[in-house]
Amino acid sequence: MLGAAAAAPGAASPANAPGAAPYLWQLPRGFPLPAVPADNPMSDAKVNLGRRLFFDPRLSLTGAYSCASCHDPRRSFSDGRQRAVGATGATLTHNALALVNVAYNLSFGWQKSGVRSLEAQMLEPLLNEHPIELGLKGRERALCDALAADPVYAPAFDAAFPADRPGVTFERIVKAIAAFERTLISGDSPFDAYVFAGEHTALSAQAKEGMALFYSTRVGCALCHSGFNFSGNWRDARGATGRASFARNGTTEEPVRVPTLRNVALTAPYMHDGRFATLDAVLEHYSGLAGRAGGAARIDRRLPRAPLSAAERAALGAFLESLTDRAFLARFADAPPH
Repeated sequence: MLGAAAAAPGAASPANAPGAAPYLWQLPRGFPLPAVPADNPMSDAKVNLGRRLFFDPRLSLTGAYSCASCHDPRRSFSDGRQRAVGATGATLTHNALALVNVAYNLSFGWQKSGVRSLEAQMLEPLLNEHPIELGLKGRERALCDALAADPVYAPAFDAAFPADRPGVTFERIVKAIAAFERTLISGDSPFDAYVFAGEHTALSAQAKEGMALFYSTRVGCALCHSGFNFSGNWRDARGATGRASFARNGTTEEPVRVPTLRNVALTAPYMHDGRFATLDAVLEHYSGLAGRAGGAARIDRRLPRAPLSAAERAALGAFLESLTDRAFLARFADAPPH
């Protein structure tokens, strides 16, 4: 139904660091094996190191901000703000994208299609100056020295990069965090139970009605939010396929990323600028576009062609709620405060 070939749970990463324990992917039904860069193979040690670094406030100018400050696991790794806020309190230009299933992205960020790897993307929040996000520009060496002096981190870096000369480097910090982010895979929602496990009671009648609307040509949600990830693009172990999908959503003149809808009920507020506080407000926005003469077609041909009734909005909302993966959230119940 979703057009994604299943990868066997527990399948080994196609490339593993020599001398390191292989990373075993525990993939949901219908999910392909993520692509992994040849120069940053996966291992348990590297993922564990990346997780620790992701929540460490030392990776910021102020020592009080971490990656998790903008990507909270309780919110499917988004932050709940209209627009993200950097370590110094500066408001950023966009809403913080959720990191769920980011391993399948072809590119990263709301509007930049040229950032093609998690490793490249990590450099932006770490080193940006206008505006400052984590604010490490010019402080890379000091950070590495501090981590190398830490009795927990020093052996963790050696275990994560056993084939290289020992030590902490900024490049290894970036690679470890990227490896951890690739493991943020979510696919155990009621929708998945219904589609992949045949549990017909997993969705309510209202959610099933919403699902039919979602995939209908009249409403057209699935034309943008497609595939197993309900997003505009994906990649698998065979490498990048297709192009990253951007769309005009009626809130900006410029095309913006089509983000995943998985766990979308947890990632309010919505749109690149966080202008809508609820999913119903988003659906009302698209219904309004469709209600204008030629409005949706002028903005993006994939948008709804006919207005939605209140009952249809409620059904679509129930379906979107069914994409919430509570087991994914439970994996990070012991995450450090941030």
